[in-house]
Amino acid sequence: MGLEKVRWGIIGCGDVTEVKSGPAFQKIENSELVAVMRRTGALAKDYAERHHVPKWYDDADALINDPEVDAVYIATPPASHKEYAIMVAQAGKPVYVEKPMALNSAECEEMIAVCKEAGVPLYVSFYRRAMQRFLKIKELIESNAIGEVRFVKTTQYQKVAEDFLDKDNLPWRVQPELAGGGLFFDLASHTIDILDFLLGPIAEVQGFASNQAGHYPAEDIVTGTYLFESGVHGTGSWCFSAFENVDMNEIIGSKGKLSFSTFSNDPIILTTSKGTEEWSFEQPKHVHQPLIETIVAELTGVDANCSCTGETALRTSKVMEELVKNHYND
Repeated sequence: MGLEKVRWGIIGCGDVTEVKSGPAFQKIENSELVAVMRRTGALAKDYAERHHVPKWYDDADALINDPEVDAVYIATPPASHKEYAIMVAQAGKPVYVEKPMALNSAECEEMIAVCKEAGVPLYVSFYRRAMQRFLKIKELIESNAIGEVRFVKTTQYQKVAEDFLDKDNLPWRVQPELAGGGLFFDLASHTIDILDFLLGPIAEVQGFASNQAGHYPAEDIVTGTYLFESGVHGTGSWCFSAFENVDMNEIIGSKGKLSFSTFSNDPIILTTSKGTEEWSFEQPKHVHQPLIETIVAELTGVDANCSCTGETALRTSKVMEELVKNHYND
């Protein structure tokens, strides 16, 4: 878009913006955080003061239409992503929205259409696409380190956290009307998106979702199989009421395999007939920062290199929707 500097506003300055994303806007060249909004004005004011942000609002419309705000980051729960994204687009400003992109793929499609009509870019915060750790995995695959890719296997399970046991005060992440689904939507979306980044789009999906533990209405276990457009096969199992925490992906090829986690900082392991090699990467302090750097580079006309768009996030939404549809259609 050729902006000289991107002056950002944030709608919804909650937990995710404290360290993961918010400070990054201030630390990137040609980027500045100039305004934040939260429905409770006192909380918006507190955030602004602590993070040295010049302006705060308790009204989203006021922030969106502030002439000093060039682009808006929407960091609310998914239920309001579509509404705010449309408001920002219609104000002629670029949109950066938290993941999952929206409650469902129909909302994602509407957001894409409105942004396209308004002529503004739409980015989604699947920030792992820009992290050195996952760029290294992509490089290894593309350099034929494991030969031709045959299949990918994901296993993720974890214990039930204490805050999911109070049925009268459940976090929004397990309320489908606010999150689109349960923890699968919040967490597995990262893995499904990064597999799209590493292996290309998924063409066909079959899955089953259930609630086994009964702590909340959303699904707490999902299993599925998928076929990538490239011909690669995939399987995934996600359970959020198990006895321990496990986070493992394996990409198996004709000459070797890559093992890596989605969320932890464990090393990437390459296994071939010659033995094993490992690569370790330090987690960025502000995990959104590498992705935001690519967005700022695009908006200032320096480089068009951001791989995380509304279209890529829509693909992830469709895959998740297909994997859990039996639970919500029963």
